[in-house]
Amino acid sequence: MDYFEESLKLHRKHRGKIKVMPKLPAKTKDDLSLAYSPGVAAPCKAIQENPDLVYDYTIKGSTVAIVSDGSAVLGLGNIGAKAAIPVMEGKAMLFKHFAGLDAFPICVETQDTEQIIQLVKNIAPVFGGVNLEDISAPRCFEIESRLQDIGIPVFHDDQHGTAVVTLAGLLNACKVLNKKMSDLTVVVNGSGAAGGAIARLLSGFENEDKTFVPVKSVMMCDTKGIIHRDRTDLTPIKKEFLTFTNFENRQGNLFDAMRGADVFVGVSVANLLTAKDIQLMNPNSIIFALANPVPEIMPEEAYKGGAAIVGTGRSDLPNQVNNVLGYPGIFKGALEARAKRITLKMKVAAAYAIANCVKKPTREFIIPSPLDKRVVKAVAAAVKAAV
Repeated sequence: MDYFEESLKLHRKHRGKIKVMPKLPAKTKDDLSLAYSPGVAAPCKAIQENPDLVYDYTIKGSTVAIVSDGSAVLGLGNIGAKAAIPVMEGKAMLFKHFAGLDAFPICVETQDTEQIIQLVKNIAPVFGGVNLEDISAPRCFEIESRLQDIGIPVFHDDQHGTAVVTLAGLLNACKVLNKKMSDLTVVVNGSGAAGGAIARLLSGFENEDKTFVPVKSVMMCDTKGIIHRDRTDLTPIKKEFLTFTNFENRQGNLFDAMRGADVFVGVSVANLLTAKDIQLMNPNSIIFALANPVPEIMPEEAYKGGAAIVGTGRSDLPNQVNNVLGYPGIFKGALEARAKRITLKMKVAAAYAIANCVKKPTREFIIPSPLDKRVVKAVAAAVKAAV
């Protein structure tokens, strides 16, 4: 099947992928009087007197805003707000399909950090949570950080959803290979939203309550090589990465970083590595090559180089690291608990719940299928318990 051509036909036929459906009838005068005027004044007054009742009388408790400026869409780059709508509609469809949550695409015609922050604050009353999506780094870090105190969970899925599912896969990879997380040295190639969040989570940064045992060490690489303290070209966010990575201040290129590493996580570009490069790593290495649609290295090439377990972002290959395993359940649990924000403890709980959905992990089955209906329930319950 030509997915691109068929997708165009499907989108044209249906004019998008989502629609609004009323929950109440509007067939009689009584129907109208109850749903709208004059009856609707009663819940309005009740909420005015007790704002928390907004969760009981409105859609707030089951509704998510998917906010994007279209600056970093999939593998398409900065395509703008209008062109981003099909992706955000698709995400809204998945929220409904997997978690039963109503979500709506809010694609904004600005890429100004301050304007986006203010917009989210202004629309927050009607939504139970905000999924920031496809906003380019480093602006995405600041936007998410400054929206953590608006009273509802604000979660940048490109960062944390990827990190949560990566942690889940790594937990099960360790089970299969009889390795300990605390012994692993990890190289993360890619210093954008996903790379930063993966490195932060695996390193155990801000893990004061010892929610889980982090890896031994993490090194991050960008297009110029290893991110280290002596580089003079680092942005403020890359300097922040050094608070939880590369404590030995190793220097060099990506391949220098890979020498003696146990895990490679790529959130970068296609066809970056060969079998020979994998041979630089420790025996039985773990490779998560997550560039889409073409990974940094194809599984057969990685196995040829000595890798023991390989995951990608592709649905047609084993061990797909797919955000849809995380965000529907994370938001469902957070909204059911009326959480004010999504914490590290909640993210770690989600990762363990995803991992535990695979009862007997193998080299080609460390992560459950995105179509496994048990996952959302397990993640939601774990997140709710972690609030």
